[in-house]
Amino acid sequence: MSEKKPVRYGTISRTKGKEGYEAYKKFHANPFPGVNEMIKKCNIQNYSIYYYDGLLFSYFDYVGDDYEADMAKMAADATTQRWWAAVDPVMNPFKAGETWTPMEELYHLD
Repeated sequence: MSEKKPVRYGTISRTKGKEGYEAYKKFHANPFPGVNEMIKKCNIQNYSIYYYDGLLFSYFDYVGDDYEADMAKMAADATTQRWWAAVDPVMNPFKAGETWTPMEELYHLD
C-alpha cells in the first residue's frame, strides 16, 4: 500500500512596510501558545514562510483528507482567531478579505 502524497500549497502576501515586517518577524519568532499545535492538528506539515523586499511567501504540505473542514476547524479556534487579530494588521494583502493569496504551482521536483 502506497503512502498518500501531501498536497503542496504556496501563498503570497505582503507586510505593511518596514514596521510591518519587523512586527511580523517578532510575532513569528514567538508564536502564541497553541498556534503551532493547531496548525499541526489541521494536517499541515512542512510549513515555512519566507520574506523578500516586502513580500511574504508561504509553503506547506497538506496531509489530511478534507482541506476545507480542516481550515474551518482552524478558523473556529479561539487562539488562532487571537493570533490572526494580532498579525493581520501588519500585513498588506493583495486582495481584500484574503490575507494570503494562493499561487499556482508551475514546477516541482521531488
